[in-house]
Amino acid sequence: MSPPSTAREALIVEAIGDVAQLLQRVEALTSALDEACQALRQASTTLQDDVAGFERRMAAITENAKAQAVRYMAAQTAEATRRAIDQQSRAMADAARLAFGAELGATMQRLQTTLRPLLERRERPWERWLVHAAVAAVAAAATWVLVIFVWPR
Repeated sequence: MSPPSTAREALIVEAIGDVAQLLQRVEALTSALDEACQALRQASTTLQDDVAGFERRMAAITENAKAQAVRYMAAQTAEATRRAIDQQSRAMADAARLAFGAELGATMQRLQTTLRPLLERRERPWERWLVHAAVAAVAAAATWVLVIFVWPR
């Protein structure tokens, strides 16, 4: 080929050279894009595998968390139930004590009033023997008086 004679031809030759370089770059870019596409497919496959593994681990963690939450709630419920039963038992015992105290208080007061003289007597046991001794002495004196004065001679 002969060198370009006009500026126009020079520009056309230069444009054709630029287009040739552009086509070479496009061809190189096409192979690079094919490699990048292949790498993206590989990354997508790897990512899918990783996500599947992550989902399995998250499902296991979730199940473990559920089990622990259920155990915790059961323990807290059992503790609250035990405390409620204790409180109710104490409240019922207090109510029963109060009811029996009011009911038995009057009865115990009457019994105490009735038994007080007996208890006071029991505290002085010699008093009973003293009464017996006095009765025996009076009976002996009456018998002696009868024998001496009334008995026929």
